Amino acid sequence: MATLLVVDDEQDIRDLVVQRMVRDGHEVFSADSGPSALDVIRECGLPDAAILDVDMPGMDGFDVLRELRRMRPDLPVLLLTVLWGSKLQNRVREAEVVCLGKPFTAAQLATGVQTLLEGDP
Repeated sequence: MATLLVVDDEQDIRDLVVQRMVRDGHEVFSADSGPSALDVIRECGLPDAAILDVDMPGMDGFDVLRELRRMRPDLPVLLLTVLWGSKLQNRVREAEVVCLGKPFTAAQLATGVQTLLEGDP
């Protein structure tokens, strides 16, 4: 299984994602903000993949993605979002990431992570 970084400012969603990923056998690190995520990486090292909320105060998911990709250009990333529109769709396509809309089911999350880890954005 993989080492995952989960970053979401909503504790309930973050906890749900972490619990599901741990249940699926992954090692998971989590953070409640972009700056906290970068601290986790400095402390624990780069994950195999990341699950990032798009809409976070300060440093949003795309800002975190940009920093992660500086460290590892091919890092697989799953974005979670309640925001959806043509502008976001274009950014997702350009970033070559998997995106999952909130709310999502546990099965959709598991499928999204499986897609992410198989390298098929």
